[in-house]
Order: sequence, then C-alpha cells, then structure tokens
Amino acid sequence: MGSLGFGEVLIIIVVALLIFGPTKLPKLGKAAGDTLREFKKGMNGIISEEDEKKEENK
Repeated sequence: MGSLGFGEVLIIIVVALLIFGPTKLPKLGKAAGDTLREFKKGMNGIISEEDEKKEENK
C-alpha cells in the first residue's frame, strides 16, 4: 500500500469538512492528537521498562 498523494489528502479533508463541519473539525483534530500523544507516551514507557529489565539481567 503506497503513501497518500496531495490529491487523496485533499479529498479526505473536503469529505471531513462536509461530514463534521468547520466547527467540530478542530476539536476532532485536537482529540486525535491527544490520543496519539498518550499512545506514544505509553509505548515509550513500555520500551524504557524493557530496557531497564535488560540492564538488570546483565
């Protein structure tokens, strides 16, 4: 599966504006960003815990 080009991204943005409207779209973007940030924090926590366990086993 290839990456999205400019045309595909533009179509997705237009459809999102039509479905959610211009007032709710920023709220949805912020919620998606917050969710992604929390996921990354959780993954970094898991990775650091595994690294600490490896250091203790050495």
